[in-house]
Amino acid sequence: QVQLVESGGGLVQPGGSLRLSCAASGSIFSINRTGWYRQAPEKQRELVATISSGGSTTYADSVKGRFTISRDNTKKTVYLQMNSLKPEDTAVYYCNADIRTTNSMLRAYWGQGTQVTVSS
Repeated sequence: QVQLVESGGGLVQPGGSLRLSCAASGSIFSINRTGWYRQAPEKQRELVATISSGGSTTYADSVKGRFTISRDNTKKTVYLQMNSLKPEDTAVYYCNADIRTTNSMLRAYWGQGTQVTVSS
């Protein structure tokens, strides 16, 4: 009943930019913490950035100063603006959110992922 759908991935040259979106839909009462994760081939999934319901943010050291996470509560959407992209940013990017549904259940949800490839 609750879905997270990522979009905005693609192929970009080193130094370029992309903006990822994560849109939530379904029987949602509230969205708490939301995070972006990424997983490169043969590597473990890693946390990239998080944003709380109040707008507080955290970032992995590897993306600080280059990536910005933000949210639009009216659209139930979280964004990840990625600038100065590097080949090592290549990965599948996943959205994760702690969502309370209209029947008061609270759990974490994952999106299906969107591929980001940084290459010349």
